[in-house]
Amino acid sequence: MKYLLAALALACGAAHAQSAKDMTFFVTSTGSGKGADYGGLAGADKHCQSLAAAAGAGGHKWHAYLSTQGDKAVNAKDRIGKGPWKNAKGEVIAKSVADLHASPNLNKQTALTEKGAAVNGRGDNPNTHDILTGSKTDGTAFAAGEDRTCSNWTKSGEGSAMLGHHDRMGLRDDDASKSWNSSHPSKGCGDDALKSTGGAGLLYCFAAN
Repeated sequence: MKYLLAALALACGAAHAQSAKDMTFFVTSTGSGKGADYGGLAGADKHCQSLAAAAGAGGHKWHAYLSTQGDKAVNAKDRIGKGPWKNAKGEVIAKSVADLHASPNLNKQTALTEKGAAVNGRGDNPNTHDILTGSKTDGTAFAAGEDRTCSNWTKSGEGSAMLGHHDRMGLRDDDASKSWNSSHPSKGCGDDALKSTGGAGLLYCFAAN
């Protein structure tokens, strides 16, 4: 029996390692510790890469699903590769960029962390379903002017960022409440402001290769 249990443990460990290696999408298990301030896109990408590497998926080049505004604005959809993308359990999230923005398999059951854990959603305590994106529903950037990216992911005080609901649930039964990437703006850029509407400064991370 002891040897059987050991063999099963090894098999499970090998399966998990293979699953992690094949993972190409996750929601970050932790935020920056400074609200929406990641030190810009490079810092957000580094956060994704670090978490992925710790989970055994560091062989991919990871990018955060974030847009920026102003000069040389960046569209989130243009920085995440071509797909398809799978979560830590091997479930396909989307087959392509078009699929991701039209009918993704994204909800509380599939939008898992790099560790394969579920992320708290509406009805949980605390609710952390607000994910930073700074993007419109089609994955493109907002025009310069009204802040929707916490000054391109460099602010943890005043400002605002567009958020998505990973669980596709909100206060109303409308498209915005069900949007995974463009539900509503935050009340500020710090941790407390993000918490006030149900967030923790988390990111969507995609393998771009």
